[in-house]
Formats: sequence, C-alpha cells, structure tokens
Amino acid sequence: MEPTLTDAELTVLGLLLEQPRHGYELERVIEERGIRAWTALGFSSIYYLLDKLAGRGLIEASGPAAERRSPKSRATYRATAAGRELCAAATVEALAALTPVRARVLIGMANSPGLPDHEVAAGLARRRDVLRDQLAEIRAARTRQEPLPAAASAIFDYCEAMLAADAAWTEATLGTLTKETTVDKYDIKKAHRELYAPSAKDFAIVDVPELRYLAVDGHGDPNTTAAYTDAVEALFTVAYTLKFASKKTLGRDFVVGPLEGLWRADDPSAFVRRDKDAWSWTMLISQPDWITEDMVRAAVAGAAGKKDNPALARVRVLSLVEGRSVQILHLGSYDDEAPTLDRLHRQYLPDNGLTFNGDHHEIYLSDPRRTEPHKLKTVLRQPVKAV
Repeated sequence: MEPTLTDAELTVLGLLLEQPRHGYELERVIEERGIRAWTALGFSSIYYLLDKLAGRGLIEASGPAAERRSPKSRATYRATAAGRELCAAATVEALAALTPVRARVLIGMANSPGLPDHEVAAGLARRRDVLRDQLAEIRAARTRQEPLPAAASAIFDYCEAMLAADAAWTEATLGTLTKETTVDKYDIKKAHRELYAPSAKDFAIVDVPELRYLAVDGHGDPNTTAAYTDAVEALFTVAYTLKFASKKTLGRDFVVGPLEGLWRADDPSAFVRRDKDAWSWTMLISQPDWITEDMVRAAVAGAAGKKDNPALARVRVLSLVEGRSVQILHLGSYDDEAPTLDRLHRQYLPDNGLTFNGDHHEIYLSDPRRTEPHKLKTVLRQPVKAV
C-alpha cells in the first residue's frame, strides 16, 4: 500500500499538479494565497518536502535547469504520474475527513482552575488578540486576490469561519471569567484596597482591622532555608484546596490572596543589615471570614494525602489585629528594602512620636518567578503605637 501524504506534502504536491514550479515560486504562491493560515508549512521546509516527494517518485525536476544541475532554488519540479494518482486519492480522502478537536487551549482550560483568575484572563485576552490579527490577515489576503475561483473562495470561507468561531468562543469565555471575577468573587485586594494599594512616594498611616489568615511559622534565611520553601508551597496548596471546596460546597468563590509575611528579630536592625539568618517569620495567605477551621483541617488532610510536605502539619488559622500601622509600597528587589526601612525606623517613627507595636509585615503583590527584580511590588507595613 502506498504511504499516505502529510498535510504539507499534499499541499506542495497539489501546487505542483497545477503547474511545474521551483522553490521560490512555491513560496510566493503559498504566501499570496494565505496557505500558511490553514496548514503548517514554513519556507525552510519547502526544499525538504521537495526532496521527500522526489525521493518517493511523486515529483521530478524538469527543464534546462535540471539538466544543468542548477541550485535547488531554480530547479523546477512537476508531478509524475504516480504523484498525480496519489494526490487525487489523498484529495478525495481529505475532502471527507473530519479533523478531531485537539486544540491546545482545551488543555489550558482544563488546567486553569490551578491558576489565579487574572492569569487565565490574561492568557485568553492574548489568544483573542492573536485570533483577531489572523482574521484580519485572512480577509486582507482574500481581498487582494478577488475575484476568486469557487474552490479558493470556499477555502477562505472555511478559514474565516473557524477563526471567527474561535474568536467568539474566546471572547465569550473571557467575558464570563471577567464577570465572575469582578462580581461574584471575594478579593481581599479590592475589599481592602487601602491596605493593598498604598503610595510608593510617602509613608501612610492606616487602621488595619482584624483579618484571618492561613499561617506557617519558621526561622532563617528565606533564600536558603528549605523550611521556607515548604511553608510557601503548603500555604498555596491549602489555599487553592479551600477555594475549590468553597465554590463546590458553599457556592462562594474567592480570589486566593497574595503571599504575606510577618518578620521579626531580637534586634530590629537585623532587617536593615539584611542579616537574614537572624530572622524569624510567619508566612500568611488571607482567607475570607466564611472559611472555618474545620474546612482548613479538611483541606490540610486532603493536601497531605496527595503530597508529602512537612510544613502542612504546621498550617494554622491566625486572626491578626494590627490596628494603627504605617505602610508604603516598595518598588524593586527585596534586598533593596533596607534604605526605606532605615528611613522608617530612624526618621519617620521618631519624628511622629511613634514606636513599634508588632511584627514587620510584608505583602508580595508580584510573583518573583515571573517578574523582574526591579519591577517587584511589595507593601511594607509596620504596626505602631504612640511613644
């Protein structure tokens, strides 16, 4: 039995069946007709395909250029009798074949519950924009070539319909997600905007109400201590488990809050010196007030059953009342916080008759895995009281 043709091979063979062509002419026709919009066919692969088809006896070089053994760029190829026969059979089969739906976006949607909603929305927005660009390119290519033969017109109709349907699906899905995020989901950053969006220019005094968190305690340099990495992983694992459980059992959804940390040391100057080995910490993720301790215990047990993480046993619920606090938004690397903290400790607090009244608190608004150090955004907060 004659081996089948790949989509790219069938496309090139069909173009040579129309008339003999050399490589550059194939590239021109492919570009003019917008063929790359509906088949994976790069310019660098054209000569590879010509060699393959020639090796199978489906095409042959012809004319004076072939006799002079000129470069491939000017060798003209034509379909052989075997090529015409196989192309006809493959074309009939292709007309009846149904393409299975295996779009990668479906895998992305299946995995999307494990991502923050804003990241899912950003990915879908990029997809929508690319689809719109492709649709515009297809329509422009069609306009350049009109009037078109019936077969060519049908190809453009199909491409436009598929892209338009995909764009409409993406827009509708994005709209649903955005609506859920803005209307139905509790988001602590929006519910307490004044606590999560301070100015980066000046210190500000805020009154922090009682808030509830998932918490894990530890000690040592967060960059080198395995306990810190385990703690952060445990917090996010339990937080997302609670999010899905809340939506499923209570019908109440929420945005998982940013990672936060309470930092303390016997000597507060350890923060200015960046003496990280002297630091003790409590890492936090905020929770809506409807999340109960029983729900947390169940989430911890479920997470522990899937992955062995020693920090899961240390996850607890913490109610924190910081009250009057001074805060500012730090832009840049965590290691560049020292001048701001020094200004807070040595200048702002004494000048305003204030002193420490709790742990140094940081809120990490950026994901360090995806954000350049100089673009990181961190809320620096210090609970205070009058001297």
